[in-house]
Amino acid sequence: MLVTPLPPPAKRLVLFVADGLRADALYELDEDGNSRAPFIRNVIMHEGSWGVSHTRVPTESRPGHVALIAGFYEDVSAVAKGWKENPVEFDSLFNESKYTWSWGSPDILPMFAKGASGDHVYTYSYDAQREDFGAHDATKLDTWVFDKVKDFFDAARNNQSLFSIVNEEKVVFFLHLLGIDTNGHAHRPSSREYKDNIKKVDDGVKEIVSIFKHFYEDDGKTAFIFTSDHGMTDWGSHGAGHPSETLTPFVTWGAGIKFPQNVSAQQYEDEFLKEWRLENWKRQDINQADIAPLMASLIGVPFPLNSVGILPVGYLNNTGLFKAESMFTNAVQILEQFKVKMTQKKEATLPFLFTPFKLLSDSQQLDILRKARSYIKQEKFDDVVSLCEELIDLALRGLSYYHTYDRLFLGISVAVGFVGWTSYASLLIIKSHSDIPRGTRREGKKPHHLLPCSFIVAGVLVACFLMIQACPWTYYVYCLLPVPIWYAVLKEREVIQALVESLLAFPLSRFVAYLLVFTLGIEVLVLSFFYRYMLTAGLIVFAGWPFLTQLWTRAKITCLSWAFFSLLLAVFPLMPVVGRKPDLSLVMGAGLLVLLLSLAVLATLVKRKLNLVKDELLVLLLQVLSTVLSMYVVYSTHHSLLKKEGLPLLNQIVSWATLASSLVVPLLSPTALWQRLTSILLSLMSTYLLLSTGYEALFPLVLSCLMFVWIHVEQETLQQSGVSCKQKLASIQFTYNTDITQFRQLCLDDIRRAFFLVFFLLTAFFGTGNIASINSFDLASVYCFLTVFSPFMMGALMMWKILIPFVLVMCAFEAVQITTQLSSKGLFLVVLVISDIMALHFFFLVKDSGSWLDIGTSISHYVIVMSMTIFLVFLNGLAQLLTTKKLQLCGKPKSHLM
Repeated sequence: MLVTPLPPPAKRLVLFVADGLRADALYELDEDGNSRAPFIRNVIMHEGSWGVSHTRVPTESRPGHVALIAGFYEDVSAVAKGWKENPVEFDSLFNESKYTWSWGSPDILPMFAKGASGDHVYTYSYDAQREDFGAHDATKLDTWVFDKVKDFFDAARNNQSLFSIVNEEKVVFFLHLLGIDTNGHAHRPSSREYKDNIKKVDDGVKEIVSIFKHFYEDDGKTAFIFTSDHGMTDWGSHGAGHPSETLTPFVTWGAGIKFPQNVSAQQYEDEFLKEWRLENWKRQDINQADIAPLMASLIGVPFPLNSVGILPVGYLNNTGLFKAESMFTNAVQILEQFKVKMTQKKEATLPFLFTPFKLLSDSQQLDILRKARSYIKQEKFDDVVSLCEELIDLALRGLSYYHTYDRLFLGISVAVGFVGWTSYASLLIIKSHSDIPRGTRREGKKPHHLLPCSFIVAGVLVACFLMIQACPWTYYVYCLLPVPIWYAVLKEREVIQALVESLLAFPLSRFVAYLLVFTLGIEVLVLSFFYRYMLTAGLIVFAGWPFLTQLWTRAKITCLSWAFFSLLLAVFPLMPVVGRKPDLSLVMGAGLLVLLLSLAVLATLVKRKLNLVKDELLVLLLQVLSTVLSMYVVYSTHHSLLKKEGLPLLNQIVSWATLASSLVVPLLSPTALWQRLTSILLSLMSTYLLLSTGYEALFPLVLSCLMFVWIHVEQETLQQSGVSCKQKLASIQFTYNTDITQFRQLCLDDIRRAFFLVFFLLTAFFGTGNIASINSFDLASVYCFLTVFSPFMMGALMMWKILIPFVLVMCAFEAVQITTQLSSKGLFLVVLVISDIMALHFFFLVKDSGSWLDIGTSISHYVIVMSMTIFLVFLNGLAQLLTTKKLQLCGKPKSHLM
């Protein structure tokens, strides 16, 4: 643990973190040309230094505070703890301080006290229930903090032991102000509430600064820092890498900080200085992790152990020697991390396979450190600073090099496993679900013992190689998994042989054409993750597809309906994902369309014989009532929150009851194909309306209409291909158990059906937003259910909103399987092959450099496609349950209800 060997400029540090405050919101002037934060602006012009702090993705409160206070960018695994718990214990500025007092949110403060050695970190936080997005006034969260700090200093004046420890050196005071973030989520950053909260915080900071000056008799030994953990998008969310989320304010003044510097020109290319009218005051931008070493050097404590921040010497108002020594300490601290990483990797790698980081050998390290020491003696302080910056840059690159040391080796292992798995799934389809191997299969061949033996030997050799290198258990999974997979592939020699023979007999031009179409289809699916308009392009192609086949001659109305709904659905991916204002009229419109649909269903029921219909009518009336209630709840909740009256309890009860009943009510309806599907749609739509804020309320309706037409289309194409269809759609029951002999073998057209399924699932995924980005979630969509901040509950509700279109697609697909007499296992394997080929694509597209938005997006794309197959198993089960199960009302037989 290294400390700069010179007395620090400050005895104490006050850190203000205004959670969710954007840089532009603080620095810009309002319509009248006045600042929203006059005190902070006065500091920039007359007392201290300022700049923009650049944060990293994920722009959430916990990772932001870890970067600020511990100096490193936290691992994504913290999301599994809701950004609240410590997945890994870490060192922080608070831990290195002599005492730290902190006031604020219960989500943030405990994590720094928990990781601290000893009990010198004191936390005071309010009750979690106060973090209510629907509350009358979220600024109370900040006034609570300011009041508690005032009470603390009043108590310190009357308590001798507290007075003496507050007056010690290396002391930190941390004020976490959550009001701005809460108001931003509830009302958006453009709102009056958000802007008024900034003024409240500015007044509070001014008051606290005067309390410190008065308490410490203006001894000039207090350093102040005002910053934010992350920004916020225009639509009131954060988590991704948009500039509105990653640009945060940074203002510092007091002991050891440079006074304002007037300049005529600055090197920043953006237009912010002009917009903020701060062109003449020197702006110094920093990375968020650089704040931790700055705070450590100001009060003279060791730099946090895992910090990768680089000391921004431009902020320091001190001697050249102090700056040089501080920078030298910073370089040695980061170099130490590099050495530890190198030693760990060296010990775990066979000597002849180890390749060290060439740009920073042991001799080069000593060389640079010696040179820096001699420059300090010669008082060439600027040279020391630039030399240390160079050393830090090399050490950080070296850290990254050792962190990704095994990337190529692991990448090849994973790719080999992928290719093997896809090959095996393809062979399984050909073997069990097609006619190819039937005629050419040879019987009576004894299995070779050579093949299993050679694979066992290969597995043992790989395991020994990993054991010698003391690799973690995950390496065994990546490297050993391909062995049994490829054994299973090569064991199917006869199927491979039969496949090759049938391919050789297949016309080459047709084979190439099919291959091109398949490849193009996969590429469209992959591109749709990056460009939503690819879904639109795909749907336009779908709209024209029936007209190129004989389907048009057989079923003109079906084809026209298919084209109409495909084009209607194609509009949704072109709509803006986020940044839209809530539009209640569209939600109400969707509700009215649902009611019209209910009337249409009622009319068809009435046309039929009226026997056995009582329970059906009751279920339908229940669903109509549920839709009406949902429309009322959405409307009244919206107006209640606008008036700042919070979420009415009755609305909350109705919302949760609707959600709970939406999966039960469809089970009361008859299992006839059309009736059950419309019942599922009506039930799920009432929940979807509660979770909607705009045009997306119409999405499940249009999607369902297309799904209904799809069922018709598939039956028509099946009859066209000559397979006898014994039943009419109107008479098909979901409980109709298809006998195993009625399953037909897969044909080429079934690959198209599987492709359609994957395409429709992706349309359900990206149709109304890009789920691969955290910030595309609008918190306003869960306000009918809860307004108090609860990441997991809110996340679960958002997830259900995303799942509803999926469930609709899967239920329709269940109907397609029954009408086309398809084995779901065979089709599932085709989907598996398609998603695996996509996953291999995304595996090579995963990034760990460049913009943080790109990195996060590339990882989430890969995870989405990887989990697609597991997800499909779950969805398939849910769809089967919703379509085939039948509950009786009051447990009576149907005949009693005549």
